[in-house]
Amino acid sequence: MIYGFANQSGGRVRIQSQVGKGTSISLYLPRYDGTATRDESDVHQAPFEFTQSGETILIVDDEPTVRMLLTDALGDLGYTLIEAADSLAGLKLLRSDVHIDLLITDVGLPGGMNGRQMADAGREVRPHLKTLFITGYAENAAIGDEQLGPGMRVLTKPFAIDALAARVQELMSA
Repeated sequence: MIYGFANQSGGRVRIQSQVGKGTSISLYLPRYDGTATRDESDVHQAPFEFTQSGETILIVDDEPTVRMLLTDALGDLGYTLIEAADSLAGLKLLRSDVHIDLLITDVGLPGGMNGRQMADAGREVRPHLKTLFITGYAENAAIGDEQLGPGMRVLTKPFAIDALAARVQELMSA
């Protein structure tokens, strides 16, 4: 993941290791010469309200800490949450009769398919499945050359909880 980020940013990574002495990791990134701008889409203007209908969200991520963060944040907003640790478990839930209003998935997943492939397979049985892809890569690297279908969005890491809540509410109300 670090190599991918550095390479994508026009930088590089150097790793030196000696037995008994340790490892040194250097991350080289190009300097940005422009001026910093604020992405207004990540700033919420009004406080988020608890969901009134208890919509159900399936969270698929292989990192337990990420799943815990998502379930804590979204649970506090009143959503009902289901978790899966890999694409096979996620797809099994998507193919079941469990009610799911939104799928939140990491793009890079173990289990034989990535998050996009799992969502596409899930849409075969749930054609209107709303999906939020979460990724540590740039959006275009995460989804490749494919276009996102209706009801699909990407949120890049790191993200603020407010940005997550806004994106979830946007998808739920679409």
